[in-house]
Formats: sequence, C-alpha cells, structure tokens
Amino acid sequence: MDDKRNLIAAILLSAAILIGWNFIADKYFPTPAKPDVTTTVAGDAGAGTAAQPAGVPAAGSAAPAAPAAPAPQAVRPIAAVLAEGQRVPIETPALSGSINLAGARIDDITLTKYRQTIAKDSPPVRLFAPAGTKAAYFASLGWSAQGIEVPGPTTLWTATGTKLTPATPVTLSWSNGSGQTFRIEYSIDAHYLITAKQTIANTGSAPVSASSYALIDRHGKPTDPHEQSSWTNHIGPTGFLGGKSILDVDYKDLDESGAVKYDSAAWLGFTDKYWLAAVVPAKGERVDASLGAPSADNYQALFARKFASVAPGRQVTTTSRIFAGAKEVNRLSTYQDDLGITRLSNAIDWGWFEFFEVPIFKLLDWLFTQVGNFGVAIMILTLIIRAAMFPIAQRQFHSMAQMRIVQPKMKALQERHKDDKPKMQQELMKLYKDEKINPLAGCLPIVIQIPIFYALYKVLMLTIEMRHQPFVLWIKDLSAPDPLHILNLFGLLDFNPPAFLGIGVLALLLGVTMWLQFRLNPQATDPVQQQVFKIMPWMMMFIMAPFAAGLLVYWITNNCLSIAQQQWMYRKFPQLRAAPAK
Repeated sequence: MDDKRNLIAAILLSAAILIGWNFIADKYFPTPAKPDVTTTVAGDAGAGTAAQPAGVPAAGSAAPAAPAAPAPQAVRPIAAVLAEGQRVPIETPALSGSINLAGARIDDITLTKYRQTIAKDSPPVRLFAPAGTKAAYFASLGWSAQGIEVPGPTTLWTATGTKLTPATPVTLSWSNGSGQTFRIEYSIDAHYLITAKQTIANTGSAPVSASSYALIDRHGKPTDPHEQSSWTNHIGPTGFLGGKSILDVDYKDLDESGAVKYDSAAWLGFTDKYWLAAVVPAKGERVDASLGAPSADNYQALFARKFASVAPGRQVTTTSRIFAGAKEVNRLSTYQDDLGITRLSNAIDWGWFEFFEVPIFKLLDWLFTQVGNFGVAIMILTLIIRAAMFPIAQRQFHSMAQMRIVQPKMKALQERHKDDKPKMQQELMKLYKDEKINPLAGCLPIVIQIPIFYALYKVLMLTIEMRHQPFVLWIKDLSAPDPLHILNLFGLLDFNPPAFLGIGVLALLLGVTMWLQFRLNPQATDPVQQQVFKIMPWMMMFIMAPFAAGLLVYWITNNCLSIAQQQWMYRKFPQLRAAPAK
C-alpha cells in the first residue's frame, strides 16, 4: 500500500512540475524566437512620426521639458521617404545609412554585419528609420533659447562634406539671420559611435542664453513576445542615470507616468535584445535627463545642458556622442574603459551574476575563435568544466560508496529508533562522523552545475556573438530552439506543435542520455526516489525542448561525460555496484 501511495505521489509531483513549468518558463526563462522570425528593429510595428522637442529646456528651467505631441502624418514606405529630400551618406565597416539635412537627424542606420534571418539573402538589420515610416526611430541634436530663432525639425542645414566615414567628418551649419550661427560637426569611428560637436556662434550685438540637448526618439515598441522585457532580460528604456544602471523602467511605466527625470546621466537610450541606441554627454558633464513618453506610443531618451550665456563675438561648443549599433560585449567594454562611458556594458542585462557570466562568455568566445564552430566550443567548454569539477565528482562517488557500505547500519538505526525521531537523527549524525561520511557531498556537483547552466543560458540568450551561429546539419542557429520536431515528422507534416510538445532530436538525445546516466546510478532505496528517477529524464526532455539548441548541446555533452566518468568511477569503487549487505 505504501509503495502504491509513493508511486502516485511521484506521478502527481512530476505532472505538476511538467505542467507548471510552461508558465514559469514563459515568465522567467523565455525561449528564443525561431531563426526565421528575427525582425528588423525599425519598421515592425506602429505608425506615424516622432515628436521633436520644441523648447528643451525652457529658459531658466533645470530639467528637460516634455516635447509637444506630433501632428498626425501618413505612413509611407522607408524607401520612399529616403528617396526624397537631401541626405549625407554614412558608411563604416559596421553600418551604413544617412543624415537627413532636414532637421540634421540621424534617421537611417542599417547594421551591415547582421542579417534579419539566417537566410543567405536576408537583408541587414535596420536600426533607425525616418519620421513618417513605421516605428520611426532616430537620434537628433538641437538647442533651446529665448528671444532668438533656433533650428527645428524642418530646418534645412548646409553640409560641408559629401560622406560621413571614419576618415571624413561632416559639418552641418545654419544661420538664423539675426546674428547666430549653429554648427554640428559629425565624426564616426569604425564601429557604432558617432561624435557630435554642437557650436553656437554669436555675431550679434547682444548676449544670448542657450542650451543644447541630444535625444533618441522612438515611435512604437516591440510587439514580438521574445523582444519584450522578462525577469532575465530588460528591454526598453535604459541608461546609467542618477548614479545607477536603469533596468527597472519599462515602456508601460512611461505610458503611465509620462516621464521619469534624473539629475545626472552617463548615457541613456533604448535597448532591444541585441541592439542599442543611446546618447552620451561628455565625460563628467552635468546634465539633466529624462526618459519619457511625450505622446501616445512615442518614447524619448533626452539629456539637456544648463543654459549658458554666449557673449557677442564668442561661441560655445559642447560634445555629445551617439551609440547606434549591436551590443557586442567587447565593443561596449572598450567604449566603457577607453572613453569613460560609465557602465555602458550594462546595456546587456547580465543580472546579479555578472561576475560569473562574463568569464563564461569570454572563455566560450575565445574557444569559438580557436575552433571556428560555436557548437564545438560549447562541447569543449563542457569538457573544461567537467575536468575542473573532477576532484569534486571523485569525492562524490567516494561518499556514495561509503554510504552504500554503511547502509545496513543506517537501516538498523532507523528501525531501532523509529519511534524517536530526534534520537534517530542524533545516532545517524554520530554514524556519519564515525565513518567519516559527508551525506551532502553527492549534492555538491549538482549545486555547482546550476550557476554554470544559468550563466550559459544568459550568454546564449543575450550576447549577439552567439546569434545565428550554426553547429552541424540542421542546427543553423544555436541560440534558437531545435527546428526539427518529431511530432510533425521533422517538417514533413504541415503544422508546428506547441512548445510543450515540440520535441526535437536534441531533446530526445537529452532524455536518452539522462536515462542512461540514471540507470548507471546505484538504485535508491526510497520508492519515491526510484519513481522520480524513472520519470525525470523524460520530464526534462519536455521541459528543455523549447530552450536554445546550444543549451541542449551543453547538457547532452555533460551527460555523456558523466556516463564515461561513472564507468571509470565504478572500476575504482566496485562496492557501488555490489548489492548492499544484509
């Protein structure tokens, strides 16, 4: 009767875990999107133009003012908008695009190193798109002043230079006709950082008071569930503001509050899963900043400087930077360390265990550069981890062997003191001490594996270096789930099973290798544990099926190494295979 009750309890427990896991995983551990649905950042959803600050900030104010809502505008294709008007091309080894001379906006950026999907003819990822297109997304610079005219969103600038490249800067200029000339000198590095020097020159007869600002303007927000904030990854407004990294403000917060203001900023902008657009004031410069929603479905990241007086015959120059590109770990770290952009690396939401996750990433990235195949790099990483843990595993098996030897004594103590639980525990502790056994030694390898697995999960989910990396045969993207599902006969049947039933080849291999591993373990004496160990491999097969293929490669490799290690350990500790003495 007890055995049946234990069996029922084990089945119910396993079913609860299996069914409840979907809810937990969707909320806290979102699975990657399929390789063929990775979409362009700009132009996916939403419509209309974006707001341009009209008075940021007002004279005498200390914080940026909310810009006015834009007038409705018809939505047009990006190609049609780019084809009209005057533009200065941008070209670097990492990106291409153009500057719109109307408003001096950087509103056309595509990332030439990255494709939207794994298809060979897939277009490059578009980050910025001009106003009047779907999901308009751009960076702009400007001034605020009273008593004089300042350039606005429709101002037509004059360009000196024909193309912005790392070797050729471009200067835009405009005069208001009353003695003030405004200039923006753009330069760009070979990657994703644009430097903008804003100058106001006063040739009038009276001093003027002006403030310069920089902003990222975005219309619409991600609609793909895999491109929205989760417990493990922040997507949306972000920055290093008020002396800390901002990872707790979402689009929904801006919709409800309108704006969140800060008295200092090292950088601020909007982050997607793999991409970042941010404005950066000069190092150590005191600015006022805000993350806001000036109108429906329109979001801004803005910093503004204090008003400064410009005497006749003088000029004032301020320097800002604009980051528009991929969140490459080494690139962000270089900008952070060499240019002093505080905690720019936190644009990648490493979370609490950054100290552990970054070394895992760096080792994995180095292995990838050595072997040229990311899947092989994961397997080598697993081997390195297992080798480092070998002394712990050896101690685990030694403890298991000792536990098996003293098992008859333990049962005798349990039978003798079955009516006195405290006494039984006391005698068991004394037995462990006399026999020099650590009953928790067998749990240590599992405890160590948990942070390693979580770190690898974060690396696969967050780092663009792992995006669209192939392995072998049908595995074209290790950061996405296994595309071949058994239930649709590997794509022969025209339907996609739900994630819960999307059992692929890798998930099946995971279940089989785990089953073999449990078969090699000494059989547990507790009936409940026996039933759980029988069900666990197949339960994990269902749970892990929707996860990134790279995680399954890691786990399968780890299981195979565990099986080999167990075989070797059994030769060293033959008492583990022997039946316990009566």
